[in-house]
Amino acid sequence: MQKIRIRYAKRGRLAFTSHRDFARALERAMRRAAVPIAYSSGFSPHPKISYASAAPTGVASEAEYFEVGLQAPVDPEWLRGSLDAALPPGLDILEAVEARTSDFADRLSGSHWVLRLPGVPDSTAEAAVAAFLAADEVPVERTTKSGRRTMDARSPVVRLAVTQRVPAVGEPGGEVGNTTPAPAAGGVDGPCAILDLVVRHVTPSVRPDDVLAGLRVVAELAPPVPPKVTRLAQGTLTGPGEIIDPLVADRDRAVSGTPST
Repeated sequence: MQKIRIRYAKRGRLAFTSHRDFARALERAMRRAAVPIAYSSGFSPHPKISYASAAPTGVASEAEYFEVGLQAPVDPEWLRGSLDAALPPGLDILEAVEARTSDFADRLSGSHWVLRLPGVPDSTAEAAVAAFLAADEVPVERTTKSGRRTMDARSPVVRLAVTQRVPAVGEPGGEVGNTTPAPAAGGVDGPCAILDLVVRHVTPSVRPDDVLAGLRVVAELAPPVPPKVTRLAQGTLTGPGEIIDPLVADRDRAVSGTPST
């Protein structure tokens, strides 16, 4: 069975697509594109699709991933183009690579986010960020399936800073795998602070809204309108908050001719 790993984006209004909504849309797109998808055995077969660390509903992303198993081998680029054409604009299939390694989930150890805070001056955001980073622990509460629980929003944060623009691909702090420019910070009147955030993946996960809750705890930072959040990349977290493209190992093995695992 051939396995292909795919990176896709949620953009614009489609950022409000939930993970379940996307899964349904993807299965319909698979059927429209006549993709020879593999199914599990048993009384109620399911398509062999596995998702990795989906972004929360309402959050845009340039770096969502899933893996699909196929009954017959196909060209990854054909699969990318076929699925992209079958999905609505805003759910964009960016890249498809044949899986040649077995530790993909382990390579998703961190995420890079950009948070736009309309109505918040840079000076206010900088003071809040400084207070957040100076704290040893920032407890915040979140409602989970098992009820209300408290977690530390500070320890998983590797980098948090007020920035004037999003780092470009290849720049220090930029990403390897993100080839799509992030949207501009415009579109609102008045100030708009931009936060650059890198978070280590932990259990339970600490998300951008948890960090924003932490900023409210330590500095009473409360944006007057809902922030706009975008995940720019996720992958292997190294050194001072850099994210390594999680598909690079599969590409390298494809070039060297290493058989799929």
